[in-house]
Amino acid sequence: MAELTDIQSLLQIMARLRDPQGGCPWDLQQDFASIAPYTVEEAYEVADAIDRNDLVELKDELGDLLLQVVFHAQMASEQGAFDFGDVVASISSKMQRRHPHIFGDAAVSGAGEVSANWEAIKRAERAAKGDQDNSVLAGIARGLPEWQRATKLQSRAARSGFDWPSAAPVLDKLREEVDEVQAEFDAAAAGADNRQRLQEELGDVLFVCANLARHAKVDVGSALRLANHKFERRFRAMEAQAQSSGGMQALSLEQQEALWQAVKQAEKGRGQ
Repeated sequence: MAELTDIQSLLQIMARLRDPQGGCPWDLQQDFASIAPYTVEEAYEVADAIDRNDLVELKDELGDLLLQVVFHAQMASEQGAFDFGDVVASISSKMQRRHPHIFGDAAVSGAGEVSANWEAIKRAERAAKGDQDNSVLAGIARGLPEWQRATKLQSRAARSGFDWPSAAPVLDKLREEVDEVQAEFDAAAAGADNRQRLQEELGDVLFVCANLARHAKVDVGSALRLANHKFERRFRAMEAQAQSSGGMQALSLEQQEALWQAVKQAEKGRGQ
């Protein structure tokens, strides 16, 4: 087997795991659909390591993500569709094609023009494949996390001038949408069966929140990950402090709220 730092070693390991004669039973049972959730999970774990600035963990998580590419390529190779070399050739060709200012004679004035050229090249590629969808929203994958797709839809629409001029009117819109959610909760409390309307109005709130993050130049996923980390950190601290009182379940909601505020103030005192 090649040196472990050589990509060939990983390809050989994956081929052996998928060998019908003596391979790993679990690996042999997998297909594209069953592996796809792991691929998405590994990408998020890469992002988490980056958020925590943990470069040791990032090395391991990038390896896990690379394994997902190798796994999919191995399964495709078994079907005679393509192999890992084809994957490398495809992305190498794409990167050269979409960077004509580096690998060709095009000239650009900055990162904004690079992005504009990238999108123009993508549209040309779709047209070459027979895709006749000329909308500025064309090509936004439906498999993206919905918060990410919302941001992409809004960013594409903004290229046509369909955008708020600043964050202020977005905040006004958010207040309007929250009021509409409140109205649906009031209706539900009065006995109305309005779950569909409530779902729609909550969706509008989330969509506007994504738009607000875009105007603030804040990544929605990163912001939500930070909020999740903060909640988890504070709740675990609450659990630790509540042990002497019989645990969280032994506390009333008012006592739990007081404990939450105490943990929150302690964090502020530490500069967190």
